[in-house]
Amino acid sequence: MKDIRFLGNSEKRIAEFPRHVMIRALHELDRLRHGLNPTNWKPMTSVGTGVREIRSRSRSAFRIIYIATWPELVFVLHAFRKTSAKTRKQDIELARERLRDL
Repeated sequence: MKDIRFLGNSEKRIAEFPRHVMIRALHELDRLRHGLNPTNWKPMTSVGTGVREIRSRSRSAFRIIYIATWPELVFVLHAFRKTSAKTRKQDIELARERLRDL
């Protein structure tokens, strides 16, 4: 089973999601811990190789950007509420910066 490391304020951001979205997000992260894929994800090649995002939808869209290519660890790079169809450049840049810091 993999450990999860939250970078920056990503854990706090997930805790600020609406309760039902947060519970779903934690379930998806638990799937990652057990070596499974989340139920709704897509690659985030704009951030880096091997980076993916978990996609959750309520009245708004919520995203968790992570990388799980290490054998023992999943790193959560960023979590945020998406406010438009396209991911904001500042969200992509923040995830890239945290990936570089690894």
